[in-house]
Formats: sequence, C-alpha cells, structure tokens
Amino acid sequence: MSKVIAGLSVSVDGFITGKDPRPGHGLGDAGMLFDWYGDGDVPSQVFDGFRLSARSAELFDSLAARVGASLMGRKTYDDSEGFGGGGPHPTASVVVLSHRPAPMSSDRQTFVSSGIEDAVAAAKEAAGSKDVGLMGGELVTAAVEAGLVDEIVLHQIPVLLGSGRRFFNALPEHVRLRILEVVPAPGVTHLHYEVQR
Repeated sequence: MSKVIAGLSVSVDGFITGKDPRPGHGLGDAGMLFDWYGDGDVPSQVFDGFRLSARSAELFDSLAARVGASLMGRKTYDDSEGFGGGGPHPTASVVVLSHRPAPMSSDRQTFVSSGIEDAVAAAKEAAGSKDVGLMGGELVTAAVEAGLVDEIVLHQIPVLLGSGRRFFNALPEHVRLRILEVVPAPGVTHLHYEVQR
C-alpha cells in the first residue's frame, strides 16, 4: 500500500524558504537549503545532475525511488513556475491542490480543488504502487492535521533563517512521531520519522 511522505529541506528554526519567495525565486533568499544536492561526489541514481555525499546519496535515492506522485499546494506550484509542465521529480506525476482555476498544464499534472483528502486520494491513484511525496508547508500541515501523513523527513540544514515560510503551521493538537533514522551528513542532517496514530 502506498504511503504519504512529507520530506523537505528545512532550516534549524523551521523554515522551508527564506525572505520573499515568489515565482521564479521559490526559495527567496534561502537557496542554501538545497546546497547538499551538489556538495558531494556520488551521483544520484534518481536525479540527473545531483552529486551528493555518500551518506546523503544512500538515503536520498532510497526515498526518491519510492515516489510515484508529488502533491503540492498552489503556492509551491506557482513559485516553481509550474515546473515547466513537468514536476520536481524526474518521473513522478504531479497533483496540485488549488482553489483557483488550473492553468494550462501537461499530461503529468492534475489539479484538485475539493480538499486535502481528495488531493491525497488523487495522488495515491497517480502514484500506483509507489508513494506520494508532499511539498509545501501549508499542504503538509493540512495533511498531517487530517491524519493522512505516514512519514516525515526533515533534511535539516545548519542555518537559522529567521523568516520565510515555515515547514509546519499551527496544528490543533500534538502529533507524536517515532524516529526511524538519523543520518548526519556534510551540510545536512537527515531526520526520518514515522507519524504515530
């Protein structure tokens, strides 16, 4: 059965973007959150052009190979300029939760406007036997609140950004996590959790 995974690069103070994220400049002034994608000697087996440290490559590729669909909110989609009709993952389908009309999109992209539950269901269908990867703080928070997230991966970068978009927004109650794996690597610490239900 496919799982729903939220995995994002995040600052120590909990931000997934810096100041002024916008279309064409999705991370604002926090491009360093993804420096670990290119700071090693091991080429990714999933993403062309990524050269990771050995420790990051093993974890990153094992997670990336599981993803069959990426689910994101409209802010993430717009800030990434629609991924040029493709997606953030080289082979995964894209599902966008949006309450605004869908722009012209490609056959890899599906827009859902009827809520987080329907968006996750559509992403699971698109993923087939693979998993769904979530993107965007508001969407991740809504999915966690709805009890739809199975795993959370924080690729924690040793920087304090001070502002930007947060990984998590306010939740109505505590969410317990179980540590699956902690992998320290150059420029990043990978924290892999299972959501307890």
